Amino acid sequence: MNTYLDFEKPIESLDSRILELKSLNESNPSDLLVDEIQEIENQINTSYEKIFSSITPWQRTQISRHPQRPKTRDYIENLITDFYPLSGDRAFSEDKAIMGGFGKFRGQSVLVMGHEKGHDTYSRIEHNFGMPKPEGYRKAQRLMKLAEHFDVPVISFVDTPGAYSGLGAEQRGQSEAIARTTECCLSLGVPIVVVIIGEGGSGGAVAIGTGNNVLMLENSVYSVISPEGCSSILWKDTSKTAEAAEALKLTASDMLKIDVIDKIIPEPIGGAHRHHLVTINNTGDAIENCLNVLSNQHGNELKHSRQERYLQIGRLGLFSEKTTTANEVLDNKYGKSRPQQPFYLNTKIQIFFLICVALIILFFYWNFN
Repeated sequence: MNTYLDFEKPIESLDSRILELKSLNESNPSDLLVDEIQEIENQINTSYEKIFSSITPWQRTQISRHPQRPKTRDYIENLITDFYPLSGDRAFSEDKAIMGGFGKFRGQSVLVMGHEKGHDTYSRIEHNFGMPKPEGYRKAQRLMKLAEHFDVPVISFVDTPGAYSGLGAEQRGQSEAIARTTECCLSLGVPIVVVIIGEGGSGGAVAIGTGNNVLMLENSVYSVISPEGCSSILWKDTSKTAEAAEALKLTASDMLKIDVIDKIIPEPIGGAHRHHLVTINNTGDAIENCLNVLSNQHGNELKHSRQERYLQIGRLGLFSEKTTTANEVLDNKYGKSRPQQPFYLNTKIQIFFLICVALIILFFYWNFN
């Protein structure tokens, strides 16, 4: 059963009509029915083109979370042959929010890993909705070190609302595990190609999303915080999610402008949730192109280029050429910040200093006269 987002509601009745006509055509084939089906499919494409021509960042966020959007497991099943999954962090337990293992990608041995959200209620609970715990990130470290040992490239699929923030995860060192995994990515001597296939949420995404090449599906998002979280912090009101999504600059086109990603992988009209195989094949082609280029680099060269990529983002800053919407929101609420004067130019401090000097002079005067 298809799930329709609010702005996809006009398509629902057309899809229902197509299913009805296809059922009639199976029982009583007719050229007229086939023509009518084709006409309605054209109407659906036209409707989607109109919808996607003016889509907002918040609507893209909703698409990135669509329950029928292809997950990491779908990419592995369609792109990776001879896949051999590996489990456990060899320290605490197995975390199914991150899945990974070795296999062949178009004839080349690779390590593939990624966040897995699940497809139904049972699998979503089993995979903790794609929110890894420390043992998940430590498993990722273990797998990446194995990939370096066997000199095979790493393909990483990112799709998480963020790392799990429960009490047990914090007790077992969630922040340390994320930092160590990011460090492992930066120090790896083999190529790393990252694809953001859905949500790229905060440090939970960056931990396994630090690569030589970072690709992003057209309707995926990448952000330091969810729009809901941002809205609740800035406005104390979760109804401001649309404004928050706009302020966060979380879309693929925003990320490409500031060089956080290298390429946008286009999705068919209607999104990846309606066209699984086309999207997966397009993603596979983009990954193959990246690996072909990176195959000419080795060891320290790969490490240096990967580290330099992220250092350069820090040097230049994000959106440095103009004030972001987020800054405007803060300015309107708290007023524009003013550069602080050096402490020694502060008038109150000068007066206090002069009083102290005067008291010291008076003290010595009365005691020695």
